[in-house]
Amino acid sequence: MREPDRRTVLVALWRMSRPAQLALIALVYALGVAMAVGRGATVDPADVGLGLAALVPVAASVHYANEYADAETDAITDRTAFSGGSGALSETGLPRRLALRAALASAAIGPLPLAWAASPLGRRPLSAVHAVLLGGVLVVGWQYSVGPLRLAWRGLGEVTNAALGGVVLPLYGFAVAADGVTVAAALATVPFALVVFVNLLETQWPDRRADAAVGKRTLATRWSPRRLRAVYGLASLAAAGSAVALGGRVLPSVVTVGTLVPMVGLVPGYHRFTRREEPLPAVATMVVTAATTTVAWGAVAAGFAG
Repeated sequence: MREPDRRTVLVALWRMSRPAQLALIALVYALGVAMAVGRGATVDPADVGLGLAALVPVAASVHYANEYADAETDAITDRTAFSGGSGALSETGLPRRLALRAALASAAIGPLPLAWAASPLGRRPLSAVHAVLLGGVLVVGWQYSVGPLRLAWRGLGEVTNAALGGVVLPLYGFAVAADGVTVAAALATVPFALVVFVNLLETQWPDRRADAAVGKRTLATRWSPRRLRAVYGLASLAAAGSAVALGGRVLPSVVTVGTLVPMVGLVPGYHRFTRREEPLPAVATMVVTAATTTVAWGAVAAGFAG
C-alpha cells in the first residue's frame, strides 16, 4: 500500500484540528478573561498567553479524538458547513489511527506551557483552579467521544458539550485572569451555555441518519422532531430569560443587552429547525453572542459602562 505524501497528512491534520472551532474557543476564552477584568481583576498578559497556549492543543486533542471516534459516521453523513466532522479521513483515505495519534500528541503538548510556567525558568505558576478546569476540558472532552463513557453515544453529548463550551471554557479564562472562580462568574455563563446547547441541537440534526446507522444515540436520533423543536424553543426562552434575571447584580446592564440582542437569531432558528438540513441561525447566534458579550465585558472593564 502506497504511503500518503506528507502534504496530504499535514492538510488532514490541519482540517481535523477544526481551525474555525479553535478560533471560537479562543474567543470564548477571551470572554472569560474580559469577564474577570470587568469584575476588577488585574490581568498579566503573559499569564493570558500561557493559558491560551495550553488551551489550544488541549482543544485540538479533543477534536482529534472526536474525528477518530466518528470516522464511521462522518464517512456516510451529508456534511454541512457546521456538521459532519472535517471529512479529512474519509476524503483522503488516511487511517483512523492518524487522528488518535494526533489526539494523544496534542494532549501531551497541552500541559507543557503550564509546566514551564511552574518551573524555575518560568516562575509564574497559574492557579490550581485553572489547571483543574483545563484538565476537565481534556478528560470530559475525550469522554464525549471515546470510552468508557462515550457520552455523545448515550444521549448526553449535547448537555456535556454545552457545559464544556458554555461554562467551563469561559470560567477557565476567568480563572487564568483572576486566579480562581466565583459563583457570580459561574452564573454569568448560564445564558451563553444555553445558547450553546441550542446550537448543538441544530448542528446534530443533519447527522441524525448517519449517527443512527452506527448506533450513536444523540438527541436528534432519540427524540421526535416535535420534541426537539419544543426543547429548542424552551432552551431559547431560558437563555433570554436567564440573561434578564441575572441583569443588574450578576450581569452589568451593557452585558445583559450584549447577550440578549443576538438571541433574536434564535427566532428564525426555531422556525427552521427540523425543517431545514443546513444549520445556521443558532450557530450564528452563538458566535455573535460570544463576540458581543466579550465586547460588553471589555466596555465594563474599560469603564465605559457599568
